[in-house]
Amino acid sequence: MAETFLRQAEEGNRNALLKRQIIGLYITAGDFSITDLSKEMNLSVPTTTKLIGELIAEGYVHDYGKQGRSGGRRPNIYGLNPYAGYFVGVDIMQDSVNLGIINFKGQMAFYKAAVHFKIDNTIQSLDKLCTIVKNFIAESKLTKKKILSVGVNLSGRVNSETGYCYNYYFEERPLSVLLEERLGYPVHLENDTRAMTYGEYMCGVASNEKNMLFINASWGLGVGIIIDGKLYYGKSGFSGEFGHFPLLDNDVLCRCGKSGCLETGASGSALHRLFLEALKQKKISLLSDKYAKGEDISQEDILRALRHEDILAIEIMEQIGNTLGRAVAGLINLFNPELIVVGGTLSVAKDYLMLPLKSAINKYSLSLVNKDTTIKTSKLGDKAGVTGACFLVRSKTLGLL
Repeated sequence: MAETFLRQAEEGNRNALLKRQIIGLYITAGDFSITDLSKEMNLSVPTTTKLIGELIAEGYVHDYGKQGRSGGRRPNIYGLNPYAGYFVGVDIMQDSVNLGIINFKGQMAFYKAAVHFKIDNTIQSLDKLCTIVKNFIAESKLTKKKILSVGVNLSGRVNSETGYCYNYYFEERPLSVLLEERLGYPVHLENDTRAMTYGEYMCGVASNEKNMLFINASWGLGVGIIIDGKLYYGKSGFSGEFGHFPLLDNDVLCRCGKSGCLETGASGSALHRLFLEALKQKKISLLSDKYAKGEDISQEDILRALRHEDILAIEIMEQIGNTLGRAVAGLINLFNPELIVVGGTLSVAKDYLMLPLKSAINKYSLSLVNKDTTIKTSKLGDKAGVTGACFLVRSKTLGLL
């Protein structure tokens, strides 16, 4: 059903194009009466009525009946049929994967967090990922025809148009094709930071802002960019490599092979490295005993110590917040955004990160520019990636992006 509808729109069929536009309006603006919808679409009421009737018959739109207060003639309200189809989101993180399924209306119907998984460059790893996704879909009890598509987030350089991920090489063909063969559904790849940005834009802290940046401060560091209400990709989809700004005067080798990258001083990996270096220098921490025993210390261990007011963790997080804030000041001067959202793993540090970050922004950004910008912490938290994956694959499947 969806494929026929979209194929007609791509072929330039006027009715199909108008229907796609109506669905887009329902996604961005909510439910409408036929009169209000005809005004938004600049169409006659009879034409709008005909299109809505066809969309109802095709299963995309639902008549929600008369809404509003009693008294006077109340119009029927129409909106997306939540059961028209479902979209799966897969957010691959450092050592786990989050999975979600939204219905056609954008409501999260199924969610599963932190399934253990660590991706590597082997077919076995790819097969294991596909098994996790297929088991999750099976647990949802949805029939195969109800799943319209699957969105998969990966870190690093992802070309969502071609389906290639340049951080992982399984074979010469696009990764999206390999996933489609194994899963049996259309698959769209996306960079994890860009998906988080879209999730926060669609149903997070963003309200009416059209120019927004999302800082993904996790093990790595990236930025998602929305300009005039649209995700910015760059020529090949590689925009947002914020962590590889050559800003630091250090000799730390970044995972990209270069030194001086911002990520080496303002990320989860930087937090981990700096913390272990401090323990090696005999600085005192709640984790000192664990380190002395030769036990592994993870990023999560450090963040847990931070929540227990560990002085060393607080000190290093302040250093990271200052370094990151100085770089974000440059982004503010460059983009003049309405909103900056700070998310990712490190955002759980809250004021331990945000206070030095905001202080550095005030110090290093142009005051005339930064007064336009509101800075907020992510509302969706660790759900931002999977939420964005779901919403992005819905928009792409419906031809809205």
